[in-house]
Amino acid sequence: MGADSTPGPDVPWRKVLWERQPFPDNYVDQRFLEELRRNVGIRQYRYWAVVREAGLVAQQLSCVAIFLTLWLYMEQGLLSPGALLWTSLPCALLGYGLYQALGPREGSGGEPRTPLADLLSATIFLSFTFGFSPVLKTLTESVSTDTVYAMSAVMLLAHLVSFPYARPSPPGSLSLNAALFSSVCLASRLPGALHTFAMLSCALVVFALWPCLLHRIKEHAPGQFAWVCVAVCLGGVGGLGFKWLGGAVLLALALGSVTLLCPLLLVRLQRHKDNIQGPWDEAEIREDLRHFLN
Repeated sequence: MGADSTPGPDVPWRKVLWERQPFPDNYVDQRFLEELRRNVGIRQYRYWAVVREAGLVAQQLSCVAIFLTLWLYMEQGLLSPGALLWTSLPCALLGYGLYQALGPREGSGGEPRTPLADLLSATIFLSFTFGFSPVLKTLTESVSTDTVYAMSAVMLLAHLVSFPYARPSPPGSLSLNAALFSSVCLASRLPGALHTFAMLSCALVVFALWPCLLHRIKEHAPGQFAWVCVAVCLGGVGGLGFKWLGGAVLLALALGSVTLLCPLLLVRLQRHKDNIQGPWDEAEIREDLRHFLN
């Protein structure tokens, strides 16, 4: 019963608003709490299923680590731009062939894209990138190196935060633009224009093409999806370990926390979830309003 409610007469109380009744406005009877429902529609999570989904976050973090490792090798002269280009090209062709084998790609009109259209798009991007590489190389000459590194770190963090993990194909515009902006900032600190072109081409493969292929693998080959994520994570930790052992240890701890500890906390804390629903909830008007939008 409500705080100001008083026992009513013999007239039964009805839960209606369009009829005047001899009861206070806040009066409820003993049946009010009978409609109480707890945890309606709560989804029960399984630990290994959550670990599998968290693998997408871990592999994206590893992709960023792999890109930074490649940039660090090029910045220190341990990796030539030609070697990076001739490694990225077969990887891109192999990934494209696997992508097409798993299923045709649809265009903006719902029709499958042809390999000729994809080749034309790649040619246009690579041509413009190669032509503007000298400009991009000198783009941040007037900016201090510390500022460039800080902007790159912030943009990579924005890429990880805004990445559409639920459906990474195609990558979100915010996450992709943030990753490419960071790539331009880092590439501008490399020795020559060819280094800049190679680094930006590698960024396209890592941040734009790879998420599309990974999403296709997750949809059509879910059994291999977990192994692919494990391979990417091992590649990120191993590649960073050859140059910076402390960074590899930190990356391994971060990946372990994301894939093992955080899912465990989610499953353990789920038992403490307590949502209540009842007749006091706000009414929801469910009406088809599409005829107003025509």
